[in-house]
Amino acid sequence: MALLAALSGCSRKESRPAEAEAAPRVDTPAKTEARGAILFFSADVRGYLGPCGCSENMRGGIARAASQVKEAGKGALPVFYVDGGDSLFGHSTLKPEQVPQEERKAKALAEAMKHMGLKVRAVGELDDTRGADFRQGLGLPELAPGGEKVIAAGARKVGVVSASDAAGLKQAGARARAGGASFVVGLFHGTMEDAQRAAATPELGVDLVLATHTASEFDGEQNKLTRDAVPVVALQSKGRSLLRVDLSYGAKPGRFTPQKTAEDAEKEAASIDRRMELLDREINLPGVDPQLKRLKQQKREELVARRQALLTAPVAAAGDTDSFTLRFVPLESTLPSDPDTLAVVNAYDADVGKMNLEWAREHGQDCPAPQKGQAAFVGSAACAECHADTFPVWEASKHTRAWKTLEEVGKQFHLNCTSCHVTGWEQPGGVCRLDKVAGRENVGCESCHGPGSLHVEDPSTDNITAHPGQAVCVTCHNPENSPHFDFATYVPKILGPGHGKPLEVKRKP
Repeated sequence: MALLAALSGCSRKESRPAEAEAAPRVDTPAKTEARGAILFFSADVRGYLGPCGCSENMRGGIARAASQVKEAGKGALPVFYVDGGDSLFGHSTLKPEQVPQEERKAKALAEAMKHMGLKVRAVGELDDTRGADFRQGLGLPELAPGGEKVIAAGARKVGVVSASDAAGLKQAGARARAGGASFVVGLFHGTMEDAQRAAATPELGVDLVLATHTASEFDGEQNKLTRDAVPVVALQSKGRSLLRVDLSYGAKPGRFTPQKTAEDAEKEAASIDRRMELLDREINLPGVDPQLKRLKQQKREELVARRQALLTAPVAAAGDTDSFTLRFVPLESTLPSDPDTLAVVNAYDADVGKMNLEWAREHGQDCPAPQKGQAAFVGSAACAECHADTFPVWEASKHTRAWKTLEEVGKQFHLNCTSCHVTGWEQPGGVCRLDKVAGRENVGCESCHGPGSLHVEDPSTDNITAHPGQAVCVTCHNPENSPHFDFATYVPKILGPGHGKPLEVKRKP
């Protein structure tokens, strides 16, 4: 506990008021009468400071998001950043060993949002995982459910409202209009489908609805937009994309309408997205030729630059009428990171491994022993005694280097990563403590074939998983860690003589 106390003491000593941490204010004299404004939105971040890094070209990262917001702020228009909620934590409940890491991460996210000049944020249930007192102690500018906030945005005012049903949107929107808002965004705490039903309400009174909540962890894998009378948007979850809204003010205030001239750029960006998706599949293919991979990566970087130019190009004034443009900003791996925000992320990475290891030493509990008749983990060395011919195939795979890949980036004691990089994590007879991982590092035989003690005692196909199926693989090769995983394509890459294929018979000369 001494280490935890020291770390928390450092955190208090280095903390500053929210105003000091925020990005430079945007209401300079040159911007107070600007003929437009730029709004950035995040939502459903689920406690992600950045992608896990298990695959090539993974999107996301609060430092990349900060760079986008700050770069836009260098222009002539005022820029505002808004968060839709469900951003501080990824799950509504935490195990005791997860608490130090997840609280430290939430504090890092809050600090990063202040660096980005966060103007307002709604609150979802995932933000209250550690209770309302913890959430409020982070000092973020919150918008209560059913509430509204009116922001001066150049020559107009923008309203941001929070609700979980159509009636709440309508009432809060009316109050925002009464407060002078010309453009109103509804932060809707519900799924895309729920938001669409709410947006169909006659005379809803908002110009845009952002669905800020997903039903489950993997429901937010894509950016979504429906262009109904009131556009409805859902962001790719876990901080992988931002929504950018460009407002253009006409000669006279009036109802905002979507800019038709932006649709061509939107179509071109969508075409680039499809080409990048194909390249990603080829780049992430196991065993791809290194030279070919480099060429495809270079082409992908060119496409990212082209799309980024489309997504950040200034929006031309639309004449006499007020208008707006919606653009998704995917936070690609080749985009720059804001140095100040990256320092916040790096400080978290440096702290959390030490905190988790210290917690394990003081409070960790060993995994329960297997029940009578239940197999226990014996380690890959025991398998080698009878299956030595299999090991050259396994040793040539990335599975045998799984732990090293964490050590190389300093994440071997991050609880978000451990389960897929050791054998038998949190299983009876396996490993349940970060300080007792030795001997269970890497994705060993028993990760795929199951614990092997019964098989060692009595070799039989009845007491071991001889041919693991896709269900075993996707426990780790899920849409987040391995978005391009295809069972039929990947499995042959880990098979070979003695491991899924017949042994080669050596003929005598």
